Amino acid sequence: MNSTLLANIARFILLLAAQVLLFNRMDLFGYINPFPYVLFIILYPVNGNKTGLLVASFLLGLLMDMFWNSGGVHAAACVILAYYRPAIFKFSFGLSYEYQTVKLNDVLTPERFSFILIAVVIHHFVLFILEVFKISFVWDILLRTFLSTLFTILTSIIIIYIIKPNKR
Repeated sequence: MNSTLLANIARFILLLAAQVLLFNRMDLFGYINPFPYVLFIILYPVNGNKTGLLVASFLLGLLMDMFWNSGGVHAAACVILAYYRPAIFKFSFGLSYEYQTVKLNDVLTPERFSFILIAVVIHHFVLFILEVFKISFVWDILLRTFLSTLFTILTSIIIIYIIKPNKR
């Protein structure tokens, strides 16, 4: 096993454990739920195996659904995010993505922030729209997406800075 695979497995387990043991217990005002487990999909290596990412994203979402008893909405949101990830990369980074020189767990630049923002918004919007599945709740879906996105991004950026390797 190479170090990248081990790092991804460790990230998968640690983010899932943090989500289940810590963040699942947070429900602020009934609208704000942080979901930093999506960092696994966001931080997956740019040149990593695409099929591996889709399978791992499905497993991550499925495990979240088992802990939340949510019937597949997390699995669907994770797979959709993993599927559209290359397009989000291309939109946020342009040619840097083409040459696969992107490192996400580095200093927060506007490109990195836009990538994280778009990825989290897509995940949360899909998650909440599938969870409610009624067009009459559109304002509720948009409010939950907006507030949970803000809290997830804040939490995710803190986590990225905590796990970021030091350059000494």
